[in-house]
Amino acid sequence: MAAARLEEKGPSVVATQYPLFNIFISILWLALFIIWVYTLMAVFTDLFRSHDLGGGAKALWFVFVLLLPFVGAFVYLVARGSTMREHAEAMVRAQEEVFNRLVSEAVGGASVADQLQTLAELRDKGVLNDAEFEAEKARLLA
Repeated sequence: MAAARLEEKGPSVVATQYPLFNIFISILWLALFIIWVYTLMAVFTDLFRSHDLGGGAKALWFVFVLLLPFVGAFVYLVARGSTMREHAEAMVRAQEEVFNRLVSEAVGGASVADQLQTLAELRDKGVLNDAEFEAEKARLLA
């Protein structure tokens, strides 16, 4: 009998009788939209960072993903997912090299004791964390 009354009132009865369900669905759609925007940003970022693609190939991928976003992003992730990982790893390695070079320049060509003191000061200021400090210390003492 209660089911018959729900059918008589129409589909909006769920929204009026269960407002938390409506909020849950809205939050779910918002989360999916955020994931979708992040995926598109990752695809476009990787596309423009790719040195292995020429300008024409980048333009074709861009148009394909722009015109057919769901299919285009899915095809890009399947076709170039491994290169996306390689590009991310290369970016991390490049950032680590720059960081190590900057730390070496900041420490300078002083004696090992002076370099350790400078490293300790950088750690105390919060520029280096403990793991980075220990790694540089081990490198200096080696």
